[in-house]
Amino acid sequence: MSSETPRKVLIVSASIGTGHMQAARAIEEYWVQQEPDAEITHVDFLDTDTLSIDNILKDTYIKMIDVFPMLYDLIYKLSKGEHRGGVLQTALSWVLKNRMSKLINKIKPDVLVFTHPFPCGAACILKRQGQINVPIMAILTDFSSHQFWMYQQVDTYFVATEGMVQEMTSCGIEESRIHVSGIPVRRAFFDDAITDYRMGAPVKVLVMGGGLGMGSLESALKRLDDIGSIDELVVLAGQNTSLYELLLSLSRNMKTKTTVYGYVSNVSELMRDATLLVTKPGALTCMEAVTMGIPMVFFNAIPGQEDANAELLERRGCARWARDIHNLEDVVTALLINPHRLQHMSIQCRAWHVDGAANIVGDIIAMLDKKDLPKYTGDYMSNLELASEK
Repeated sequence: MSSETPRKVLIVSASIGTGHMQAARAIEEYWVQQEPDAEITHVDFLDTDTLSIDNILKDTYIKMIDVFPMLYDLIYKLSKGEHRGGVLQTALSWVLKNRMSKLINKIKPDVLVFTHPFPCGAACILKRQGQINVPIMAILTDFSSHQFWMYQQVDTYFVATEGMVQEMTSCGIEESRIHVSGIPVRRAFFDDAITDYRMGAPVKVLVMGGGLGMGSLESALKRLDDIGSIDELVVLAGQNTSLYELLLSLSRNMKTKTTVYGYVSNVSELMRDATLLVTKPGALTCMEAVTMGIPMVFFNAIPGQEDANAELLERRGCARWARDIHNLEDVVTALLINPHRLQHMSIQCRAWHVDGAANIVGDIIAMLDKKDLPKYTGDYMSNLELASEK
């Protein structure tokens, strides 16, 4: 694109968890490398005042996962199908569409890139109403799709696996609009990736519970401390300050040398030095570890979306899944006494990793340069309406 007319890119994420945000940062980071003159704006769509609908959404989501995981599992599964998620999907989109309209009118972007379905849905409502005609790109940051993402107004979807293509076509999305790109990961994880697994190094286990610091970290830490063959535990409490204080206090009485951090920006360096990562199976964290070549053990998966992540990574040979927290000690011990198994898992990680950010940004730039995008005419209908006409 000519430097006289720099491209305007609006990347919109949402701070429900950190995976959506980190994926957006990976896209922004790579796009800057490819088009230094581009005007790139990255917005956290749910970063507003505490009494807003946004924070109600965030707080409800976090509390449901942490306190009522079975209820979250039920809602996730009930809303996953083609028809069943439509009402909630549409309601959330309508609630957020006015703010999205103001944001688009302010930035006047040449392309919209979304890593979270809520703001994406709001833009799709505007497009359907004829208020905007900007290309919409949707980046799914899990290993399974969900009805919340399904809109006919999305020009192109970027997904992690081939299996997701079939899931989405069964919900009415044309296969030509779906690109298998991988999940975008920041450049630091490529730069710090190991080239050969360190079998003889001291055993250092990195423990993570996601950027929000959930996932029974206290219980996991106590069980790992009982193993005895771990030389050092490094624990990330994320943005949860009360959990950080709790784990810091706990670490002072542990048998194993333990270092506790809150939210950090050098996760790639900590992964590089780890023998094993023990974590919740958030897709973004999983792909960061896969890129680094670090074997994983999963615990306390969020019902629904993270279950699918854990199953896929275990099937790929990159991870083991302690489905019950009481089995965590046994699963980790079985790996630590078999370094050749850990080495094989590291090889499986490195054999699978893809550069999602490069694939996505490259495809979008090529489509924009060639103007190779379906022209939205206002004739599209929601999946719910399409289904009702079948």
